[in-house]
Amino acid sequence: MLWNDQTVRSLLRRIFDAAIESAAPSKAVLRNLPPKPAGRCIVVGAGKASAAMAAALDAAWPDVDVSGVVVTRYGHAVPAGRIRIIEASHPVPDEMSLKAGRTILETVRGLTADDLVIAMMSGGGSSLLVAPAGDMTLADKQAVNAALLKSGATISEMNTVRKHLSLIKGGRLALAAAPARVVTLVISDVPGDDPAAIASGPTVGDDSTIADVREILQRRHIQLPPRALAVLEAGVGLPRRGDLTGQVRIIAAPSMALAAAAHVASEAGLRTLILGDALEGESREMGTIMGGIALSARRSEHPVKGPAVILSGGETTVSIRGGESGRGGRNTEFLLSLALALSGNEGIWAIAGDTDGIDGTEDAAGAIVSPDTLRRSRAAGLDAKKLLAGHDSYSFFEGIGDLIKTGPTLTNVNDFRAIFVL
Repeated sequence: MLWNDQTVRSLLRRIFDAAIESAAPSKAVLRNLPPKPAGRCIVVGAGKASAAMAAALDAAWPDVDVSGVVVTRYGHAVPAGRIRIIEASHPVPDEMSLKAGRTILETVRGLTADDLVIAMMSGGGSSLLVAPAGDMTLADKQAVNAALLKSGATISEMNTVRKHLSLIKGGRLALAAAPARVVTLVISDVPGDDPAAIASGPTVGDDSTIADVREILQRRHIQLPPRALAVLEAGVGLPRRGDLTGQVRIIAAPSMALAAAAHVASEAGLRTLILGDALEGESREMGTIMGGIALSARRSEHPVKGPAVILSGGETTVSIRGGESGRGGRNTEFLLSLALALSGNEGIWAIAGDTDGIDGTEDAAGAIVSPDTLRRSRAAGLDAKKLLAGHDSYSFFEGIGDLIKTGPTLTNVNDFRAIFVL
């Protein structure tokens, strides 16, 4: 194939779309449904994919007594028949998040051993499903979430804190549903696919301790509101992993998305190198590292000889330490840093995006970098280094017309990155 800017851009977009399609909730749910129950099926769930997951089950089981409620992000709702859909805020919870937590807890109370609870969990559920412990208010939960998001904490660290401040996370939803049988279907968006970390594991036991929470707060310099501190002082732990007997199935995950992307690249005649599905760290630092890997491949054919695609997944972080910040998310910040690291070298393109279609809080999933990215940005009067320092990567890629906008994809298997080396 003749590789030029147009053909490479087209391929990268097909690769990204294949990664998203591999995690389509309708297909993933149908492949993983348990046997139909003799009695009722109560569906609960939280996350950006939960409404689409619920809709797939409702359509698949017309002959089963199905009811329930799930919560998803604003703009991610789809009709789910007999299952009620609530929309709430992400990444910081709102009143509807609180309503969702109360409603779901009420839905699973009073069940019997003949009932089946199917919990549908996906990324974003931690902020969408809120049930504050102790005397905490919604404002307290919002303050905790905002502090966590700004701290640079990993998703695992954030969820550890959230669980110990909740009446529904960290396996407590499963306790509330007893003695009903619980089957959890999970679309993973976390490094390592630990179901206890996805949506903060409402139906999965957790071995973290309050001491672990205190260590995270100290290391990340996070101040909790007084009522949240009081919850920690009360010392009520979470159910341990061995305490709950429900079944958990990972039905879609970043590794599956990377495999689907690699298949498309291979069909196009490219070598593929998958660096991993659980890469973490600061977005701008990851951009510098990946830039070095791409330049090495281009110049010395190591670690892979071109034409090739270097794939990776995971979730980077953007730490904001004081001052004002612009618009952008993890993926566009990564790409702007990558563009600076590549410094206009020929023969290297890249795409990165959030598979849920929303990078951070913006309306773009991500963006594309090409060999002429910096040249075109200078012509547009954009200062790449200044915009990166001000966390304004969205404005950079908007200014050169290289944002990728998919709209909500109704799934979420974390961030996706692909670098094409000619």
